[in-house]
Amino acid sequence: MPTATATDPRTLARDAIKGVTALATLPEVTAQIIAMVEDPRSSVGKLHKIIAHDPSLSSRILKVINSAFYGVSGQVGSVERAIVLLGLNAVKNLAVSASLGPLFRGVKLGEGFSARDLWTHCIAVGVTARQLALRLKMPNPDEAFVAGLIHDVGVLVELQIWPERLRDICRISKTSSDFCQTERQFLGVDHTTLGQALTDQWRFPKNCRDAAQFHHNPSGLAEGDRKIVELVYVADTLCCQCGPGFNLTAAGQQLDPIVLSGLGIGNSEIEDLKSRMAENIQNAMAVFA
Repeated sequence: MPTATATDPRTLARDAIKGVTALATLPEVTAQIIAMVEDPRSSVGKLHKIIAHDPSLSSRILKVINSAFYGVSGQVGSVERAIVLLGLNAVKNLAVSASLGPLFRGVKLGEGFSARDLWTHCIAVGVTARQLALRLKMPNPDEAFVAGLIHDVGVLVELQIWPERLRDICRISKTSSDFCQTERQFLGVDHTTLGQALTDQWRFPKNCRDAAQFHHNPSGLAEGDRKIVELVYVADTLCCQCGPGFNLTAAGQQLDPIVLSGLGIGNSEIEDLKSRMAENIQNAMAVFA
């Protein structure tokens, strides 16, 4: 039975974030990297100094740049060289992904799904949004990747605060097309509002906060702020329809022709993206899973 109260959803979200100790703060090095990259005075040298203190992150950066995910020709053995080749924003996004992955442990979300399945879905959405950004020749496709990677982070809050209710929501959503409506019935808030509150707490860039909040409804944003969120919306819809991992949040969601037209994406592009999806996701999973 639904047990939501009449409390304002934003208030519920803020209160929930206060109770999520495992998610409340990012690792210090990640927070430093995000703050530094957002600073217009940042530089490769400054970023390298921060990363040099984290051997695990250094190894991850070298693993990524030498993988099929980026397709850089020749082996790169220097973190500083990797930062130059990838760019500051791409390295920031790697730091975010390295920090988030361990939060998606193998706890049960609902029947047939674990938190790891949610992480698989988030990687799939991130890489699909990035492919769309590359296709559209956007200047920073890695922004689309990290926006897709964190879009469903609000579900993690539900898993920590209301695990039993989340299992009920998942059970009902297998036969109901509107996951968010079911969340609001049971919790008084949905994962988009929770995700926005958490990414605010983490001081994430605006595109990430917007993607967490509006990935089911990009029209809720001002027109000039929609593009990356629209890519995440398209990627999320496609991945819930035919990608791996947790698919209940948008299983019944249909792509809005107006959004596709605005992005300049036709049926042929969608079908081509679907045909390449498995390989693209496999390449990303080899690095980020």
